[in-house]
Amino acid sequence: MEEGERVLACDELTGIQALERKHPTLPMGPGRVERREFEYIRHGTQTLTANFDIVQGKIVTPTIGPTRTEADFVAHIAQTLASDSEATRWHLVVDNLNTHQSESLVRFVAQACNLEEDLGQKGKRGILKSMPTRAAFLAEPTHKVVFHYTPKHASWLNQIELWFSILARKLLKRASFTSVQDLKTRLLAFIDYFNATMAKPFKWTYGKMPLAA
Repeated sequence: MEEGERVLACDELTGIQALERKHPTLPMGPGRVERREFEYIRHGTQTLTANFDIVQGKIVTPTIGPTRTEADFVAHIAQTLASDSEATRWHLVVDNLNTHQSESLVRFVAQACNLEEDLGQKGKRGILKSMPTRAAFLAEPTHKVVFHYTPKHASWLNQIELWFSILARKLLKRASFTSVQDLKTRLLAFIDYFNATMAKPFKWTYGKMPLAA
């Protein structure tokens, strides 16, 4: 990687539930373990799309919303690129989800890279013809924006999945959210806290020891 290049691991965490416990947790006391309410009030769900900066170890330009659509992902990538006008090249590690290989994403990348070539027509010809042709274009290493796809059935190789496990353990597992907005606010607050106090590159090894943060 050369100076000015950014490497981000990106993915969506879908169906994050805004669950409110019906009754407060009873704290631990003498001779008594903490007791958590098992009944919930459901307030809806949100999708978090996040980028883990592999070099800095931070979460950058997260987006949160009710859906995970082709348009949502393109908007997230547009926001990501806009966050650093000095970057000379973007490397984005993603899985093989269809929204990561969409027609609109190809069109956005072509525009972002100032490419004027004929993209063809979805389902018929050219770059847009199929998911494999679109993925090949998006993975072209000479572009300013390059997508790197994890092998099929191996999305766990994407480092953002390690961060999602931290989010689940540190925030989501024990929390109670009064609304979807409360969930969104606390997700963003946790990201700020993580970046300020916990952020560091992951030790990326695989052998006898499991991958871990």
